[in-house]
Amino acid sequence: MILYNKKIAIIGGGPGGLTLARLLQLRGVDVKVYERDFSPEARVQGSPLDMHEESGWAALNKAGLTDEFKKHVRHGADKKIILNEQAEIVFSDHETKSFEGLNKEHYRPEIDRGALRKVFLNVLLPETVVWDSHFISLEKQNSGWLVYFKNGSVAYADLVIGADGAHSKIRPYVTDIKAVYTGITMLEINIENAATSIPDIFRLLNGGKVMAFGNGKCLLGGQKGDGGLGFYASFKTDENWALSGGLNFSDKSQMLDWFKNEYNQWSNIWYKLFGKASMPMIPRPIYCMPLDQNWQALPDLTLLGDAAHVMPPFAGEGANTSMFDAIELCECLTSGKHNTMLEAISSYEVSMRKRAARAAKQSLVNGERMHSEAALEKMLGVFGLK
Repeated sequence: MILYNKKIAIIGGGPGGLTLARLLQLRGVDVKVYERDFSPEARVQGSPLDMHEESGWAALNKAGLTDEFKKHVRHGADKKIILNEQAEIVFSDHETKSFEGLNKEHYRPEIDRGALRKVFLNVLLPETVVWDSHFISLEKQNSGWLVYFKNGSVAYADLVIGADGAHSKIRPYVTDIKAVYTGITMLEINIENAATSIPDIFRLLNGGKVMAFGNGKCLLGGQKGDGGLGFYASFKTDENWALSGGLNFSDKSQMLDWFKNEYNQWSNIWYKLFGKASMPMIPRPIYCMPLDQNWQALPDLTLLGDAAHVMPPFAGEGANTSMFDAIELCECLTSGKHNTMLEAISSYEVSMRKRAARAAKQSLVNGERMHSEAALEKMLGVFGLK
């Protein structure tokens, strides 16, 4: 095996990095995951993840973790309500949707990000994850790399894998291609103790998710495992809106005034999101790597997940694609089909870029639909409801 006696460093302990670590350990590979979080108890932010049959679920199966995963599935989290801008329900499957079972075709079980992380941490060998490892730089040494971290530590690896997300610091060592702004920004709004702070909206979601469309804008929300709700106000704007708009994202009153102005034809029921939100709200400009990106493979450095192919979230493919990257990269490195790491990495990257481009294209198409003037009709069509 080309990884015999090799030290592997994965930079980033998200779903893709942890999946790869697990798969490599099952093949007897010496691997470390360097994660910037200070400890396993660090709060993992972000919306719940739905596992797609052909990617995320396939990765869990390869990792031997489906039974453990089932213990943490949020049953009913895939229920949805679609509304117009006046908060009038256009579609709801809450009365008709029942738990379909984890082996049901096309079922996409959801899990909180923190729970998914724990599923992997519980099976990785002790001290696989090196916490408080904020990556700073790489330095070439012989046939591998010295990896430098903010805490002053240094590690050696024969192969480094950048799994450090959309703002990857590893990526510039591989390629100078940068992500392109899609024209869409999402404002993240989190509400704690939603059952008591915004009970009517909490009941509306009923453990599932809500999508509201109108006037070229969206409100997308879902329940989190900690009893809170996470919402995104999603709209088209200038790339530098967050910096140039003069908004204080910690000022509830100012943010509510912004919403009333920008979403001026929307129901005032949504005002409660701003009045009860945990501050600050977080603006997230949405980027996507060019669909035709290409680079020359290196023999000791590669990328997976958002570091390789950040894409919009409008098809739910980000984490799933990342976990499938781990399957492909592990297979290329350990199957014996390739004679050198360069051959293995090159084969992986060619396939990964093509596959990610397909997912990113679908995400871009969905994003345009969701932010069009006829978004409600178009999305009903996407869900087969027209």
